[in-house]
Amino acid sequence: MGNFFSSVALVLLFAALVAVIVRNVVIVPQAMQYVVERLGSFHAVWDTGLHIKIPFIDRIANKVTMKEQVIDFAPQSVITKDNVTMQIDSVVYLTFSDAKLLTYGAERPISAVENLTATTLRNIVGSMDLDSTLTGRDEINSQMRETLDLATDPWGIKIIRVEVKNIDPPKDVKDAMEKQMRAEREKREAILQSEGKKEAQINIAEGEKRAAVLAAEAKAETIRMQAEAEATAIKTKADAEAQAIRIVQKATAEGLGAISESLGTTEAVIRYESLKTLETMADGNATKIIIPSELQGLAGTLTGLTETVKTDI
Repeated sequence: MGNFFSSVALVLLFAALVAVIVRNVVIVPQAMQYVVERLGSFHAVWDTGLHIKIPFIDRIANKVTMKEQVIDFAPQSVITKDNVTMQIDSVVYLTFSDAKLLTYGAERPISAVENLTATTLRNIVGSMDLDSTLTGRDEINSQMRETLDLATDPWGIKIIRVEVKNIDPPKDVKDAMEKQMRAEREKREAILQSEGKKEAQINIAEGEKRAAVLAAEAKAETIRMQAEAEATAIKTKADAEAQAIRIVQKATAEGLGAISESLGTTEAVIRYESLKTLETMADGNATKIIIPSELQGLAGTLTGLTETVKTDI
């Protein structure tokens, strides 16, 4: 009976020992760090992996995530340099750079960051007027990040960036801003309409100029073609007259040749030509020429022969 109880006690003792060992085997997950204390004092920071904790001596004081965190703070009431009160809310992006400093550096570090953010925001906006605050978000973000990052280093916190989300000025200021923006929009619209009209007028003028150039070119081309047509007509008429003269001369020459052959002598031809010369000289009204009777007879004869030859031709 005693052996039975002894066996049971050994089993229970072994099971308790296994349970203690299992409970003190610690696996640190990815992107986490564990702060370990030994007998109440800082001992080590465990990174990702398998670790053994000494029972009743070691204690995990803090489990710190190393992921980037986004903290959205409530809107803060701030006053600008020109005494305008407004509500501004901000977002802070941070990481825990040192698990030991985060554990022992500040009590409730996130709350400390929030209070520090509000104080820094009031200081920065308090040195700026309303217009600079509304248009200087990047400057506010940059100054806040630098100030917060420097102040939170002893707490093991790294400020990645700070973003001002909303800037809510008083109602009267918003009304004035809306009127100003409306006036700016109307001004831009008027400018755009003016530029559009100017562009349209330029296009119309260019079109009219182009049309005038085309009309002038068409008119010049018409005049050129008419001149060419008239020149061609004159040349054709001259060619026709020249051709007619050549035909008459040829007919005259052939007629004279026929007369010469009929009379058998060139003396008659000479007399005929002389008679024609006298006829030309007698064209004037004041000219009087006495022609011998033998020439008159010859002229009649020659004229008859010439008409006969022309008729034959």
